[in-house]
Amino acid sequence: MLLNKTYIVTGASSGIGKAISERLLKLNANVIGVSRHVKPIEGQDRFKAVNVNFEKPANYENPLKALIKNTEEIDGCICAAGIGRFGGLEQFSFAQMQNIMHINFTAHALLIRYVLPKLKLQKQGDVIFIGSESALDGGKNGAMYCASKFALRGLALSLREECSKSGVRISLINPGMVKTPFFEDLSFAPGDDEENHLVAEDVANAAQLILTSRQGTVFDEINLSPLKKVINFNG
Repeated sequence: MLLNKTYIVTGASSGIGKAISERLLKLNANVIGVSRHVKPIEGQDRFKAVNVNFEKPANYENPLKALIKNTEEIDGCICAAGIGRFGGLEQFSFAQMQNIMHINFTAHALLIRYVLPKLKLQKQGDVIFIGSESALDGGKNGAMYCASKFALRGLALSLREECSKSGVRISLINPGMVKTPFFEDLSFAPGDDEENHLVAEDVANAAQLILTSRQGTVFDEINLSPLKKVINFNG
């Protein structure tokens, strides 16, 4: 279905990014997996691992530019990398503010800035941003995380208007709480019952729907939620 198409996937080492990468490989696409600790997949020559740290521009600006320049064919990009850090705004240092904005927003904006000219020249291609339910509404102790996801959503909505006549499709997926390693270092997590959380494959299903739809169809925004929202707090 996606035979020999090539997609860049950020956050490919775990969680949503890994699930989307695996789904694309099953659909016979080529995947360039970008993450801080991504590794090659044994026996899978369609997967290329590229290690990039999104914490500071000095770490990611030149590597991303070189990646796009040296990749002959690109059919799309799925921006799935992200971190969570929560607490009152006054609990964040300036460095922590920069960190969450770079990883969740700025690095992806720069990546797409380099990808778009190639996609526009081809007159087709897909960009999928993995946003969050936090991009739809603010929340207690979520000021910086929500801000980073609101920024990503604003970028996606604006690019949708900018790219509508170019043949490039811009889509946004906003999942609720997904049971992934994202919550390992946080003080809360979704409930354990299947009705209380999404799984990464749910987001991969949405990405597949977007990528395999008729070229003239655009899924502007998809919101995914667990049937029952339950949050467990550690301790």
